[in-house]
Amino acid sequence: MRITSVVNRTFWAAVIVGLLAVEVLADPTAWVGAKIIPIDGDEIEQGTLLVDGGKIIAVGPANQVAVPENAKRVDVTGRVIMPGLVDTHSHIGGLGGADGSGPIQPGVRVYDSINVLDSGFKRALAGGLTTLNIMPGSGHLISGQTVYVKLRFNPKPTRIEDLFIRDKQGHPSGGLKMANGTNSMRKPPFPGTRGKSAYLVREQFIKAREYQAKIKRAQGDPSKMPPRDLNLETLVEALEGKRVVHHHTHRHDDIMTVLRLSKEFGFRVVLHHVSDGWKVADEIAAAGAPCSIILLDSPGGKLEALDVSFKTAGVLERAGVRTAFHTDDWITDSRIFRRMAALGVRGGMSRKAALEGLTLAGAEILDLQHRIGSLTPGKDADFAILDGDPLSVYSKVLQTWVEGVKVFDRDNPRDRLYAVGGYGAGHDQAPYLCCFDDDAQEGP
Repeated sequence: MRITSVVNRTFWAAVIVGLLAVEVLADPTAWVGAKIIPIDGDEIEQGTLLVDGGKIIAVGPANQVAVPENAKRVDVTGRVIMPGLVDTHSHIGGLGGADGSGPIQPGVRVYDSINVLDSGFKRALAGGLTTLNIMPGSGHLISGQTVYVKLRFNPKPTRIEDLFIRDKQGHPSGGLKMANGTNSMRKPPFPGTRGKSAYLVREQFIKAREYQAKIKRAQGDPSKMPPRDLNLETLVEALEGKRVVHHHTHRHDDIMTVLRLSKEFGFRVVLHHVSDGWKVADEIAAAGAPCSIILLDSPGGKLEALDVSFKTAGVLERAGVRTAFHTDDWITDSRIFRRMAALGVRGGMSRKAALEGLTLAGAEILDLQHRIGSLTPGKDADFAILDGDPLSVYSKVLQTWVEGVKVFDRDNPRDRLYAVGGYGAGHDQAPYLCCFDDDAQEGP
């Protein structure tokens, strides 16, 4: 009887909480009175944000935005509204990419290994993140395909497909993860030197060019097509600009090797980490390569990141390099992602560029600036509501919205748990009616 009672109570508690948590905007809704940081324009002290159908309809000073009579008004006086944050480099989801069988495995799709019920997604929402580039690790020269996702967590997703950002053809959007430096240097069949690392990559891109040429010569004739090769198919997508290369690189000489390969083969590249980026900022700018960086106040972990510096963001900005921030979650917990921009400002980056580094610059790096990254009419209604300035460590995310749906609410005890830690937060493998009686036990 006790087990049955617990099951019933748990079931109905989950149903009730779920129904209460789902808030979808069926009619126009206007948030009024908040300070609004649109990113693509000046900050608005007393603003109005109007949303309808999952899209931003209007944003501006309160006396300049016409609110429809049928719109719901939400008073957010004293709050701050900004676009949903964009993380250009995340490892949330308990994922895995390439294995130890070889250093180059571009055909591997990271989304075949993502657990959408991983608690990391809820932590990200608690930090105001709405879009992620989920990547395989950096232990390979090429470790596989990344995937761009929206954190559509209300109702709770059951498939990674529920989170996909799709291109015009309906395919999941994503890039290609590559790396150099010490991470990918191991015993054979992995390279043992930096020179051999570059050689192996160059060798595969030459093969991809040959594969591309064979396909072109076949002109759609199946009898003339080369045997299908998933690895080379992916590299051809990079050669044709359909899949941007997200490249892990730290040391200044490794950065220059990446730029050399990008120029040789013509693939688009985003430089990730760039601990020594401040040493070769002009070279990065001349190559037109954007950067996705991480700033740490407790450096360590590897010798090639020895010279990581707070000043990197500011040096890159002044050189003309488009720069976004990333978490590399767990390296930086998604809940404190905004702190990265604050450290950038501390090191000499402008406030404007730092806020763009959390939002619009990341959207541009993912080729998604037409949908996300700023509070612009016509874009997706992805935004966060805070109780203070986004660059203050004392400010908290109160709510996070994705496409007009509330996906995080700090006032909800279950959501708050993921924001502050404590009992149950991040506890993916909860006991099932074995060790204690807790009606609230449920996955993220």
